[in-house]
Amino acid sequence: MASNFCANRFAGVATVEGSVKWNNAIARSDLYSRPGDIRSHFARDYTRILHCTAYRRLKHKTQVFFDTNNDHVCTRIEHVNHVNSISKTIAVAVGLNSELADAISLGHDLGHAPFGHKGEDVLNDIAKKLSVSERFWHEGNSLRFVDNIEVLESPSNEYCNLNLTYAVRDGILCHWGETDEREIFPRNELVDLKNVARDDRLLPYTWEGCVVRIADKIAYLGRDIEDAFNVGILDVEHKRDLQEIFNRHIAGGECLNNTVLIHSFILNLCSNSSPDVGIKLSDDYYYLMKDVKSYCYEHIYKHEKLERYKKFVEHVICVLFDILSDIVDAWKNMEDESKIKKNYPQLSSDFFDYIRRYSLQHAEAEPAWKKIRKIYDLETEMGKEQACLDFISGMTDKYAISMFKKAISF
Repeated sequence: MASNFCANRFAGVATVEGSVKWNNAIARSDLYSRPGDIRSHFARDYTRILHCTAYRRLKHKTQVFFDTNNDHVCTRIEHVNHVNSISKTIAVAVGLNSELADAISLGHDLGHAPFGHKGEDVLNDIAKKLSVSERFWHEGNSLRFVDNIEVLESPSNEYCNLNLTYAVRDGILCHWGETDEREIFPRNELVDLKNVARDDRLLPYTWEGCVVRIADKIAYLGRDIEDAFNVGILDVEHKRDLQEIFNRHIAGGECLNNTVLIHSFILNLCSNSSPDVGIKLSDDYYYLMKDVKSYCYEHIYKHEKLERYKKFVEHVICVLFDILSDIVDAWKNMEDESKIKKNYPQLSSDFFDYIRRYSLQHAEAEPAWKKIRKIYDLETEMGKEQACLDFISGMTDKYAISMFKKAISF
């Protein structure tokens, strides 16, 4: 009934197909426009994200619980797929562009650091001490990855940047899953996304971006609770607490679990949203979401085991950053480079390959990589530091821990 009630409520509300014309990415490549392509701009963006390396790596990146031996605990790629499913369901139900919601949701966490938000905090602490232009925040880094780092092969076997549409890039940058809004309206003005700072807290430019922003919270709250029970952080007493929170806001006698939370939030959002009032939950569901989220912060996200693990994460990332700094300093000196390769063979090989692809100093070194953007000037401290930060942010948990162990062992 709910979906019939709200079907096509947003029909006729313009999405930003025209955003292709206002794309901050530089000139189109042959990857961007393919003759006879049957996909829309947004469907093409979706498949580019699906096939890029950063998306694949999400399967070995932390959502909340680190280095778990439980195969059923959520990883970052599962979270992204949950957001994708919820966003598409809402977009279809209310008559928005589901292809645009698809692409934004699939790409929204591509720039997430290894070790989840703990890793993000450590990289941000490092960035604030350096000469890089801004602090580290995963939303901004996700835009950086889709704009400058992720590439695909063109039909002529050359590598090209993804060149996504403005609407998708904007939705990725503005998903802000940790914020609480009673209702969300898209902003009216086009802005240069590359100049958006973390503290701007910019609202998305499209309704679909607004949907993804709230779908992010719907996706992680119930699943994080489910996982916390699976790993033993929550117990029967916590289950009673959460049920009491649920009953305080919502009458009906349902048991609180991930299925009930997702289904209830989706139906309520679809029933209460419109172009006039925005993407919104009713008051009771809004306060339910706030209270459940607060409970999760107190009893899950700030749990002592997670806080202690942050110290390990900080040590791993800081050691890797120091080694990468030495590697990038050695790129001009053959003697230093030889010593680095001897001490850190795999890490130095992988990082040298990386900086050769993206640095101004190696612009002509690999013909297949000629078309991609060169984003590091290795003659400057800022360029070298940014290369180290970007390389670490692209690591999986498994790769980071493996390189750390190899770095400190003989």
